[in-house]
Amino acid sequence: MEYEIVIGLEIHAELKTRTKMFCNCRNEFGAKPNTLVCPVCLAMPGALPAMNRTAVEYAIRAGLAMNCSISSFTKMDRKNYFYPDLPRAYQISQYDRPLCYDGYVDIDVNGQYKRIGIERIHLEEDAGKLIHDACVTGSLVDYNRCGVPLIEIVSRPDISSPEEARIFLETIKTILEYVEVSDCKMQEGSLRADVNLSVRKPGDLLGTRTEMKNINSLHAVQRAAQAEADRQAAIISDGGSIIQETRRWDDSRGESYSMRNKEEALDYRFFPEPDLVPVVIEKERIEEIRKDLPELPTSRKDRYINDFGIPWYDAQLITQSRPLADMFETAVGVCGNPKLVSNWIMTDIMRRINEDKDFLSVSSLDGKKLGRVLDLLHKGDITPNSAKEILDILALEGGDPDAIIEKRGLKVQRDESLIAKAVGEVLDQNPQAVADYRSGKEKAFGFLMGRTMAALKGRADPAQVREMLIHHLNKQ
Repeated sequence: MEYEIVIGLEIHAELKTRTKMFCNCRNEFGAKPNTLVCPVCLAMPGALPAMNRTAVEYAIRAGLAMNCSISSFTKMDRKNYFYPDLPRAYQISQYDRPLCYDGYVDIDVNGQYKRIGIERIHLEEDAGKLIHDACVTGSLVDYNRCGVPLIEIVSRPDISSPEEARIFLETIKTILEYVEVSDCKMQEGSLRADVNLSVRKPGDLLGTRTEMKNINSLHAVQRAAQAEADRQAAIISDGGSIIQETRRWDDSRGESYSMRNKEEALDYRFFPEPDLVPVVIEKERIEEIRKDLPELPTSRKDRYINDFGIPWYDAQLITQSRPLADMFETAVGVCGNPKLVSNWIMTDIMRRINEDKDFLSVSSLDGKKLGRVLDLLHKGDITPNSAKEILDILALEGGDPDAIIEKRGLKVQRDESLIAKAVGEVLDQNPQAVADYRSGKEKAFGFLMGRTMAALKGRADPAQVREMLIHHLNKQ
């Protein structure tokens, strides 16, 4: 393109507190519509909000993980607008004193780090959910989500490609999961992004931007950004001008359409929330929260590459999920072979996760058991096929790896007389393959090796079988 792309993201993440932001209603997804509500979140006259302390501390955890400064004094504000899913006709949010500000996140773009600024992270409440397709004559409203605590993460316009936009959102998602403040289930709406985008010719001032609202998948963000960049570039190339507006992205059709002109802060008539006192946060509490943070994904990835010697791609994929990284690290601690663990996670474990995205949370297989299985494999006590069989049993039924091996007779068979008997029978049953091998056809050896391992049910030491097979074949 002859145009530069300038992107900023506004990311909304629901916090996984037990209760809502300003009342004691359960914060839970999937309940029957309008059953998790009360006079406070329905804005009944006289019902007053009360701040959720845990939500504030979760927001601070997120801010510290993204290298933000934390305000020692902050307050809530009313953001006024009328929409059916907002029963108060205003949203309790933050305007001029966000809880977190001036942070940054380093994203990994094909092995190179790029720093993306975080302008602010502020607290607010979520709105209800409009349901348009369940009623012929109008729309329905489910207020269960109304009042769920949110943080809005606002990046600076430092993102310069649709791919970087996806990577940035993916990085934020991973950080939020690591610090355990949000479940980030995009399919349930607990993480969604608005894409602010403009294009310009190199050296020009920033162009007029548009905003695409509530995009709820990583790749949809990349597709939406690319389509909007192409749309704006085409308009400018044809001599037109970009209108500052809010647009909605239709991922199934691969296009966006206009919703409304872009609002300015003045349109919302922000003013301090009179029903809530300001929040004063002690420095000592901030430091306590900082000390409680886990090792973050970027640090873990660099350590896995530098200390464990695993490839960048493996480290990148493993550290995108904290449960997967925890499994990897625990397994390495048990078997002491990082590359072997990495290889099995990238193949066997990732296959299971692809088949069931909840595998790590619902399976009985953990890092300690995986490490024990791979330790036995590394020592030659079991074969790769047996290792897969043991992992299948552990995943479905649980149990102890050593007990499973003993019960099922999966330990590598090293009895020379038994192996010699199997080799002899295979050679007797396959005279043509024997003749082919002795005439110089090397492929025949692989056939005979496979037949012998099958006869031994895959539970013999391949090196021992190979040595004995060659010995017998070389006999005249």
